[in-house]
Amino acid sequence: LLSLGTGTTSEFDKTHTAEETAKWGALQWMLVIQQMTEAASSYMADYYLSTVFQDLHSQNNYLRVQENALTGTTTKADDASEANMELLAQVGENLLKKPVSKDNPETYEEALKRFAKLLSDRKKLRANKASY
Repeated sequence: LLSLGTGTTSEFDKTHTAEETAKWGALQWMLVIQQMTEAASSYMADYYLSTVFQDLHSQNNYLRVQENALTGTTTKADDASEANMELLAQVGENLLKKPVSKDNPETYEEALKRFAKLLSDRKKLRANKASY
């Protein structure tokens, strides 16, 4: 299973003072709650799938690819400007060089190549079985 995320911001790493939050209206609070819910949902789905694949001793059959520190215009899903597309392409290029996780020093580039070979080998195996 190759799970491709749309990216998240590091917005929740930022702290707010009581004075700041006291000025927030209902809309700001609703946006914060929505962001937290979406982030938690994405994280929990990834955690659940990762755990299931580990329990099945198939952790090499699951790869989640997602940038978790988007900033600026790259966080805007409705900005399809050429400049933003170039920024997003650069985010993807940079992500390829990052390690998959703290526990897995393999880069995303290495992991995707390994994953592609695994899928290709399995397709060839199925094609060979079908030709008998």
